[in-house]
Amino acid sequence: MKGLEDASGDLELDRLLEEIFRLYHYDFRSYARSSLRRRIAQALAALGTPTVGELLDRVVRDPVAFARLLPCLTIQVSDLFRDPEHWRALREQVLPHLSTYPSLRVWVAGCGAGEEAYTVAILLHEEGLLDRTQIYATDIDARSLEVARNGVYDVDRIRTFSRNYFASGGRASLSDYYSTAYGRAAMSTAIRKRILFSDHSLATDSAFAEVQLVSCRNVLIYFERTLQDRAIDLFADSLCPRGFLGLGSHESLRLCARANEFEPVAGGQRIYRRRASS
Repeated sequence: MKGLEDASGDLELDRLLEEIFRLYHYDFRSYARSSLRRRIAQALAALGTPTVGELLDRVVRDPVAFARLLPCLTIQVSDLFRDPEHWRALREQVLPHLSTYPSLRVWVAGCGAGEEAYTVAILLHEEGLLDRTQIYATDIDARSLEVARNGVYDVDRIRTFSRNYFASGGRASLSDYYSTAYGRAAMSTAIRKRILFSDHSLATDSAFAEVQLVSCRNVLIYFERTLQDRAIDLFADSLCPRGFLGLGSHESLRLCARANEFEPVAGGQRIYRRRASS
């Protein structure tokens, strides 16, 4: 980490991010530097590259090296029903409002390996809303999206998933939503078919068509303020009037440029509702 903390390290990091954007069109330039430094240090070890300069040289010359670097920059660790109180608040305070719509569109941004998208789908199923809902789950990492589409996780994680599910107010058994074989747990087809996983960048891409719920949890904490504001712009522009936004437990709209367009629904759980247009 020492070389990444001084001025020359910052310059090399800047060059690396610019080249990644120029060559591969992934924009990490407004990600929080402290997080990027940690991730680049991990990437140097994982790729067996001693310096950022040498990593830059490999990335410029070899797309395979960039493909190996990308998961280090985008890694997002989650679980089904992570932070159960958030999902309980969504179940009790948001879904009753969403039930009044004849059809629903939900955007799960920064979905990683899909755990959050499947959480949303299970909640909607238990409230009788899934059959009239299309869930769009997006990320920039093709490998994570492939895991998400397959919906297959290590069976060792099921105990944590189940504990979270019951703490969130789960009404059945989580085993109703997956099958197990050979040490793996596969999400059911009925759940998977309601989710469309696709590539989308909060740094460079545009807003979605009108949705009633955006869930983007534990993503904004990795962004600098300018990119946080851009992401919130996308969410606000994608949400219908009176639509809902769910953020992570350490994220807030308090300092964002469009904070006045939202009102807290369950403020302690970082759930907000877009105000009706004036």
